[in-house]
Amino acid sequence: MAKLLEVKNLRTYFYTQEGVVRAVDGVSWDLDEGETLGLVGESGCGKSVTAMSILRLIPSPPGRIVEGEIIFDGQDLLKLSTQEIRHIRGNRIGMIFQEPMTSLNPVLTIGNQMTESIKLHLGMQDEEADARAVELLEMVGIPEAETRLSDYPHQFSGGMRQRVMIAMAMSCNPKLVLADEPTTALDVTIQAQILDIMARLSRELGTAVVIITHNLGVVARYADRVNVMYAGKIVEMGTATDIFKRPRHPYTVGLMASVPRLDAEEHMRLATIEGQPPLLVNPIPGCSFAPRCDWRIDKCETDPPQLELKSEGHWAACWRNPVTDERTVIRETGTTVEAITAAAAAEATGA
Repeated sequence: MAKLLEVKNLRTYFYTQEGVVRAVDGVSWDLDEGETLGLVGESGCGKSVTAMSILRLIPSPPGRIVEGEIIFDGQDLLKLSTQEIRHIRGNRIGMIFQEPMTSLNPVLTIGNQMTESIKLHLGMQDEEADARAVELLEMVGIPEAETRLSDYPHQFSGGMRQRVMIAMAMSCNPKLVLADEPTTALDVTIQAQILDIMARLSRELGTAVVIITHNLGVVARYADRVNVMYAGKIVEMGTATDIFKRPRHPYTVGLMASVPRLDAEEHMRLATIEGQPPLLVNPIPGCSFAPRCDWRIDKCETDPPQLELKSEGHWAACWRNPVTDERTVIRETGTTVEAITAAAAAEATGA
């Protein structure tokens, strides 16, 4: 399958009074056409900055993409002019922003906001653009779509606003959609509906999707491949099945162990990863996860591990590589991909 997107050695830094924040520090990954990729990690690991870098939406100052290539459909997006990248945003690459409550302009109608990109990129006139907007709203399950074009964002619930954001992202039939935690602030039943809509549209339109999330249940259910980020770097990447059954990095194991289990006893405490992520202003020597890692060895304190191929299509950055098979995962985390998927399904239905 053809590569749609290739991110090569991307480094995005923020220059502050306290020092240089290395928010994304040498990240490389790729995405096939029509594929769904999960970008996973705790808050502050660089997921959203990676997505914003792809669309060149990093605020400058203080941010700057200092190194790397972002090859989309054969073009390096970092070499395009401002005018050229504007033809990419909202047209060939759609973006679903993290917070639906603030992503829509409160003083413009839904119709005005939806038809803006349709008119700009597809060249449609008012009547034709309105018809396209109605079609999109119906596609994402907005009832009485034609009459709701004249409504304002405050007249929509949080879930409906997120549906509008999805419709806007898909309005020009993009080849890629970046979904930055698309279910934030939504209740669990609406989360499931939103994710199912995205999955259906991806299948029907052949759109590749990058889902940015900290929810492993979402990744287990919807993603084909997974990239796990920590402290501005990718520490593990592989197929979703392989990542969950045979994780090769202790941070991934820790994330899996923190997923609530359906078969756990009521008094069983939820597992946590002790400690805090490192400050990206002053990177520590060696492995950035070493201070929080139960499996660290002396080498971890001094030599930063690089991504290495552990098995076919499965990469990890760990000197010890402690977990190598599903039986060990069950012993170390008490969970499996089936348990995580089941937990996500139960959460989605409110069970």
